[in-house]
Amino acid sequence: MTQGRPSSADLQAAAGRTIPDVIAPGLDILFCGINPGLYSAATGFHFARPGNRFWPALAAAGFTATTLAPDRGRRLLVDRIGITNLVARATASADELHDDELRAGRRRLEAKVRRYRPRAVAIVGIGAYRTAFGRPTASIGRQPEGLAGAILWVLPNTSGLNAHYQAGDFKRAFAELRRALAPRE
Repeated sequence: MTQGRPSSADLQAAAGRTIPDVIAPGLDILFCGINPGLYSAATGFHFARPGNRFWPALAAAGFTATTLAPDRGRRLLVDRIGITNLVARATASADELHDDELRAGRRRLEAKVRRYRPRAVAIVGIGAYRTAFGRPTASIGRQPEGLAGAILWVLPNTSGLNAHYQAGDFKRAFAELRRALAPRE
């Protein structure tokens, strides 16, 4: 990749690539995206496409003190926050994923949660969650079941292509999760 934004050739070459998880044992929250987009795979950073609302939503909800750039994502571990994906392979659109890939991703995620033991897991994308977990009527927020001992939460997809949610909607959804994880006094 050339310095700065990936070129068209960089994006095409990124199809099928994976990017490493930002993960460690004992996290408070493990955010789980659907899969890396080509921009993220080309740069090697989660939620990297300009216009993705993940990083601003984290800051607006108080998970981070400032809006981090995607290349600073490993800094999340200091705040006991991690990132993974249901499906590891990069695609131009999540629509390119097959339902069986999402269901297999759920099983891999459960194994990861058993290994790393986060307090909570937040799936960033309701449609992917519904397919992966076999819950076609699920809604945003805390889910009635957990995942391998962790609280299970669903957030809206932060992609810039998701026109159903605006900045304030993301702030409210992420803040509700943060409040649920806050220590009780």
